[in-house]
Amino acid sequence: MIRTLTGIALAGGLFCLVPALSPAQEGAVVAVVESTTVDTAPALVRALQEVQPERISADLHFIASDAMAGRNTPSKELEVAAHFLRARLQQLGFAPGAGESYFYEYPLVSSALDADACWAGWTSKAGEQKLELAKDYYFGTWRVDESATVSGPVVSIGSGSDDELEGLDLTGSWAMVLDRDQMKTRGVLRAISKLGGAGLLVVQSSDYSGEPLVDRFGGERFDSLVKGDVRFPRGEGERQSRASTPTVYLDRPATVRLLAACTGSTGAADWFPKAGTNTGLTFTEERVMQAEDGHLMVKNVCGLWPGGDPELSKEVILVSAHYDHVGVQGGEIFNGADDNGSGTSGVLAVADALKAYGPMKRTVMLMWVSGEEKGLWGSKAWSNNPLLPEGHRVVADLNIDMIGRNDPHELFITPTREHKQYNAIAEAAMRLAPLEGFPKLDSADDYYHRSDQAEFARLGIPVAFLFAGIHEDYHRPSDTPDKIDYEKLSRVVRLVVRLLDELQTMPLGK
Repeated sequence: MIRTLTGIALAGGLFCLVPALSPAQEGAVVAVVESTTVDTAPALVRALQEVQPERISADLHFIASDAMAGRNTPSKELEVAAHFLRARLQQLGFAPGAGESYFYEYPLVSSALDADACWAGWTSKAGEQKLELAKDYYFGTWRVDESATVSGPVVSIGSGSDDELEGLDLTGSWAMVLDRDQMKTRGVLRAISKLGGAGLLVVQSSDYSGEPLVDRFGGERFDSLVKGDVRFPRGEGERQSRASTPTVYLDRPATVRLLAACTGSTGAADWFPKAGTNTGLTFTEERVMQAEDGHLMVKNVCGLWPGGDPELSKEVILVSAHYDHVGVQGGEIFNGADDNGSGTSGVLAVADALKAYGPMKRTVMLMWVSGEEKGLWGSKAWSNNPLLPEGHRVVADLNIDMIGRNDPHELFITPTREHKQYNAIAEAAMRLAPLEGFPKLDSADDYYHRSDQAEFARLGIPVAFLFAGIHEDYHRPSDTPDKIDYEKLSRVVRLVVRLLDELQTMPLGK
């Protein structure tokens, strides 16, 4: 078991520290060391010695604990993780990496409905009447995309037949249709949209024979509106969702009250105005989202370790990992210890090592991104709109994801020599890997587009992805901290530190 760097191997008259290895691995490492001149400067020695398995274990046991409930994007637990990471950066003396903040915030579109704030109702000569959502009326949809208030006069369209709709002017009006048998509304919605209708108001006849509204639109369907979902905002040029015509279903008691309020109503239960009749009512329906303007903000966590060289310090090397996972599913917590508690705690260990190292020539940005599990959201948001100190530019990215499991001496990388994006970072990683007990780096080229380095590569910079492979606990509740190989994780971190040191004078960037 490797706790600290223990061995000293001579190479070209100079020395480098290497980890204690099994006898089977020592030969491979020595062979590489003997063919490579490596000058391990005191700063690098201090940094490598600072990487301790026990410290990484402590961080990961918090990040992947049950209390963090799987760190879903978005969630309160992900927010807690972000503040934990920020606190560690502040403690170590890192500068904020997102302007004056450690948090790079970006918006997500939320469809979670604030049911208590929603309402509908009408005004007439007799006064006002308010209705309660999920009691007096329901929505005919599985999804609500934004807050909206739709108000307008109520015009009858009878049963919604083509003959009744022909020639009607519904501009800005609610089209009120009588439903006798759980009518199909798709054709009616298309028709009233063409006629300028603002919304469809579906009311029940006295002999309605369809399912009760609570069975059609309540229960799981209504709960899905309140829970909602989130998505990444569509960019310019991407297909936008077409705004749908709001559809409101009134139950029978609410229908009777509405018909009684209509101008000329006799109050009879079977009375319904003929198509084209302006009822004299103004109907209003207001939908309110839980998130302001239908958006919520989530965080990437960014810390800067400023470089010390007057020129090279303007060039920024990213070290990235996603800190989210998939949350709670079916009542079970998906802890995400390896995916990607290992990378999250690994980047924290890099922070510890940089503190011991002191300023490098180039600036290093540590970035924990959210939303990777949903579609690389956090890295996409940052790459769409990078935020760096004035005059700085990003020149490389080292990304780590799932680095704590499988064979102790096995590690994967992309891009490899067989990949069109093969670069000097990957070459350096392959050369340095044996110094940390990885005789060779196998190919992870199949994963080039599956983690955050793919988004950073859009900036035209060289990227490298270190990965220890899939296992039987991938995306399962059984991915827990007790199964992590903390010695292996530590060696991967030390490889990253070696790479950072190596990259200080290499030509990088576009």
